[in-house]
Amino acid sequence: MGPSITTTIKLPNATTPGATIPAIGLGTWQSPAEQVTDAVAYALSEAGYLHIDCALAYENEKAVKEGLKKSGVKREDIFITSKVWSTYLEKVEECVDKILENLGIDYIDLLLIHWPIALNPNGNHPLFPTTPDGKFDIDHNHDLSKTWKAFEDVQKKGKTKHIGVSNFSEYTLLKILPTATIKPAVNQIELHPYLPQWKLLKYLESEGIVPQAYSPLGSTNSPILKDDVIVELAQKYGAEPAQIVIGWFGRSQSHFVPSFTKSMAKNIIVLPKSVTPSRILTNSKPANLSAEDIAKIDALSDNPEKAKRFIKPPWGVKVGFEDWDFA
Repeated sequence: MGPSITTTIKLPNATTPGATIPAIGLGTWQSPAEQVTDAVAYALSEAGYLHIDCALAYENEKAVKEGLKKSGVKREDIFITSKVWSTYLEKVEECVDKILENLGIDYIDLLLIHWPIALNPNGNHPLFPTTPDGKFDIDHNHDLSKTWKAFEDVQKKGKTKHIGVSNFSEYTLLKILPTATIKPAVNQIELHPYLPQWKLLKYLESEGIVPQAYSPLGSTNSPILKDDVIVELAQKYGAEPAQIVIGWFGRSQSHFVPSFTKSMAKNIIVLPKSVTPSRILTNSKPANLSAEDIAKIDALSDNPEKAKRFIKPPWGVKVGFEDWDFA
């Protein structure tokens, strides 16, 4: 079966045995504050979502708060993810307190390190400080393991139920795993048919870290939704292209097989973003694809003209992804 709006995924590294996370969530990145309130309210109260993905750096969490209230859905029934931004990696609890205030909640379900990049907390901008030549003002001496220790501390204080990372490669995960007393529950990364990141998925599975897919449909005006294979399958299943792509993230019969294959069960949390009610609803009903059709989509990234990462901030430091070491 493919994922559904009611599917949950176990978190092997959770400190609470049996903890799960909804497999489909509403992404809020780049959602204008004036639109995100109604989008969140609709997703929760009408479309059946129970997972909202947020971040301090999206600068719309206060509008998300209004959407949470407007939905009428009980707080305990909603899984809320947020992220500590790069200027707060040495001030984790301060950032968490800002997030809690912005969202009007007293705990976060999942807290992530937004990027494994530390920016100058005393720079010329609270979120995006730059050097005189216009480049990101990077703190090259920051120790990510200390940030992770702070994450473990805020979890122990009850301000978040689970902790994880975002945009981490194996290279950057190895900066925190050797000293971690709590492993990351998830790693939120760019994942879609043009960027499946097979080797990283295999590594995450070996560590019990559940992958989350942001930009699962690609970027704005994404070529993925216009891909001939995706369009052909949409016609075959009587579905929208987005439903085909989200269905591709579902589980196959081969999950947790010893030998890794491309068509292994992906068991991935999917975070499609939209502020349009019809699309929010469509995204909540992914197609249930055959193994043969999943394999067709798996093969798309074999074409070097299609393989593509859409989100590549010009950090100027090593991030460790196979297709992106320096940017």
